[in-house]
Order: sequence, then structure tokens, then C-alpha cells
Amino acid sequence: MEAVLLPKSWNVDQILDDLDQHGFAIIDDAYSDDYVHQLIEECTSNLNRFREAAIQNGVISKIRSDHILWLHPELHISNRHVQSLFSLGHELNRAFYLGIRDVEAHFACYNAGEFYALHRDNPQGKNGRMISAVYYLHEDWQDSWGGELHLQDKNNIWHVLQPKPNRIALFQSDLLHEVLKAKHQRLSITAWLRSDSTIL
Repeated sequence: MEAVLLPKSWNVDQILDDLDQHGFAIIDDAYSDDYVHQLIEECTSNLNRFREAAIQNGVISKIRSDHILWLHPELHISNRHVQSLFSLGHELNRAFYLGIRDVEAHFACYNAGEFYALHRDNPQGKNGRMISAVYYLHEDWQDSWGGELHLQDKNNIWHVLQPKPNRIALFQSDLLHEVLKAKHQRLSITAWLRSDSTIL
């Protein structure tokens, strides 16, 4: 995967400090308006390809009801975001020796009434997910529309993070979190910075 220059809006020192102190960090105004519009167009034009995330290998999960589309190289616009996260992984490796080697990611769509119950992305170190990253893709969002990220930080303090447009929420993959029920369609890219390589 190609490393790219990080956007100027990404304050790496602040990100590293917040992750170190709290286990999570927020990047607001992550990308230019032009790139955001391209991302939204790529996502919405592929909505018919999304599948129910709750169904894996024929087994239905009770804890989530969103729909996803795994990112592949032919999705050129969103893969620029993946490359930015890969570059951020190099900074995280220098600071925290996480051994990040790869990024996996998918588009996610939460329609009204959909949610993801309390869980950890890497419970008790059972997989290579080190840092989780949720990028909020919709053009507009109102607080009354739900869909918040409810997260317990490394100090056991709970936070409710609004899914504001053009925001990235980064957090340790072993932290407990949930997506509260959405009342309006919520679009995002969910990604994991991994210490192993994954082939989708």
C-alpha cells in the first residue's frame, strides 16, 4: 500500500497525545470539500452493492443491523482515504510501536432504526486490529438524528461522539463502544489499522 502525505488538517502531535492520554482522538474538517463530494458520490453510487453486515458465513448476528461494502482498489476515491490512514499508521508506529502493517476498510450505511450494540473490535488481543477509524461521510447531520458513537476511553470514562460530517474518530480497537440507533441514514467509512496483513 502506498503511503501519502497527510492532509494539513491532521494535527499528528495532537492525535498522538489524545490517543496516549485517552485512547481516542478526533479529526474535524479532515478533507477538502471537493474530495468529500467525490467520496460521497462513490459511496452513494454503490449503495446497491452493500450487504447486511449482520450476516457472515450464513450466521446472523443479533448485535448489528448496518449494511457494508468492503473497499477494494477499484474504488479509487475511497482508497485515497485508506492510504492516508496507512500513512498515519507509520506515525503511530514511531510513537507507540504498534507494528501497523495494513489497513482494512468498508463503507457502512446505517438506515433509520439501525445500530451496532456494545462490542470491541479487538477483544483481548484476538486479532490484528490496533486502531479503529470511523470517517463520517454524509454531507449534513443534525444532533437529533442519532447514530452517535458511544465510547468508553482507556480511563473508563464514557463519551458520546457526534457523527459530524467530515470527521474522523480514531480509537484503540480494544475499547468498548457502540453505534446508537440512527434516526436518519448515516454513511461512513470504517477502517482498522492492523498489525497483520488481511486479504479480503
